[in-house]
Amino acid sequence: MALIGLNSLYYVKLTSDDETGVVYDTDVKRMAKAIEANIKPNVSSDTLYADDGPAEVNETMGEIEVELNIDDLSTEVYADLLGKTVNTDGVVEDSSDDRAPYVAIAFRSPHSKGGDQYVWLYKGKFTQPEEARKTKGEAVEYQTPTIVGKFVKRDFDNKWRAIANSTDEGIDQTKIDNWFKEVYTETVAGA
Repeated sequence: MALIGLNSLYYVKLTSDDETGVVYDTDVKRMAKAIEANIKPNVSSDTLYADDGPAEVNETMGEIEVELNIDDLSTEVYADLLGKTVNTDGVVEDSSDDRAPYVAIAFRSPHSKGGDQYVWLYKGKFTQPEEARKTKGEAVEYQTPTIVGKFVKRDFDNKWRAIANSTDEGIDQTKIDNWFKEVYTETVAGA
């Protein structure tokens, strides 16, 4: 099945991630209306040669580059994603001391034959977006923001993403129904 869209872009702050567990904030927020999402895992592959030929191949996962083109980057979302402060006048003053927090992001992509694919990326930081502005001419030319981040595996369990297809056999419908209410966690039998 081909993917034919992108919508429902959400984020939530990651509050802790270590060998004992992972904790996310309970306040999952809408980021913006999604235009395009590019996710590029950086994987290096190395081959061991033995007996005059290739004998083994091993892969190492590096960072995951995420580029999101969105309709708008509100003051609240800008401050949240980049560790900025909105002052008492409602103004953000960028500082070289600002530090972006780790966040998780989620979105949905409809399938061409029905159903949707749901995605969570578990741990990443966004960087200050580039900005460009252009004067209005005879026709309106939209200038939409693109925000770029680097995502990594979680320290707790080495996982970096969850993907669910709503039409897959055996999919837990309650997980789909609650996808944007909290970061996906596996249901453990007897827990």
